[in-house]
Amino acid sequence: MSEFRLVFVGGIGRSGSTLIERLLGELPGVCSMGEVVHMWRRALVDDETCGCGERFARCPFWAEVGREAFGGWERVDPAEVLALKAAVDRTRYAPRLLADRPPAELALRARRYTELYDRLYRAVARVSGCPVVVDSSKHASLAACLRLRYGVRLRLLHVVRDPRAVAYAWRKRVPRPDATPTSPEQYMARCSPARSAVRWSAQNGVLAALERSGTPTLRVRYEDFAADPRAELRRIAGFAGCGEEAGAAAVGEGGTALLSPGHTVSGNPMRFRTGPVQVRPDVSWRSGLGAGHRLAVSALTFPVRRRFGY
Repeated sequence: MSEFRLVFVGGIGRSGSTLIERLLGELPGVCSMGEVVHMWRRALVDDETCGCGERFARCPFWAEVGREAFGGWERVDPAEVLALKAAVDRTRYAPRLLADRPPAELALRARRYTELYDRLYRAVARVSGCPVVVDSSKHASLAACLRLRYGVRLRLLHVVRDPRAVAYAWRKRVPRPDATPTSPEQYMARCSPARSAVRWSAQNGVLAALERSGTPTLRVRYEDFAADPRAELRRIAGFAGCGEEAGAAAVGEGGTALLSPGHTVSGNPMRFRTGPVQVRPDVSWRSGLGAGHRLAVSALTFPVRRRFGY
């Protein structure tokens, strides 16, 4: 499959994007890959678990993708990719990547970096037979890199959630079931409410700038999605080019959906869940996040969150 449609799920972690990605992946003609940005380390080096339950090296789907994209994963040097990633896929580089004329050396690194993603996306589309591929890497800096390669062909699904809910989620200590004994990250990353607030503003601010630059964007507030998943998935499906009716059919009345196993390479542990799932609002942060932390997050995110109705 020479052409494909790329839907990039952007936002900050713990915003509910994994559930949205999983439901999008249930639509006909859509293949969700998980957080590809972490694949170079967690899959190629640490051989962590695919969403199907197999270790990455034993997953037939990803083995075929590797042959199709690179002639085999053994021909990819993870250290080289990670060094290139560090030189371009960082939030600090985003303003320059979004400039009308990015610095020549930075643009060259971005082209080399996104060449790997382009080969991967094309291989996933061919192996899966799906014309729509979904990368839920979330990193705004990666979205900025991909914009240089794809222009208006890139479709950005911007998932945003109340920063106080995000701050509460980032404090939780959650084991990573996909980690191997040698994985450096046995638990999902954690950070303080203040730091999560700064990250929330930075990531969502860059993604909003991408929309202003002309990148086709659909913004989904997680609270709206949880309140009416059928209507929101219908909007998302239409944006992805799958047809609104397909989105409406994927969620039953009352917000019940059925999740099947997929081949996601990294992401929230929710990517392993299969079977019926009930989409419902989660407001546990209202009682779980202390008043002082809530006030600090509200103050630090004020300029950005007002844009999104929080």
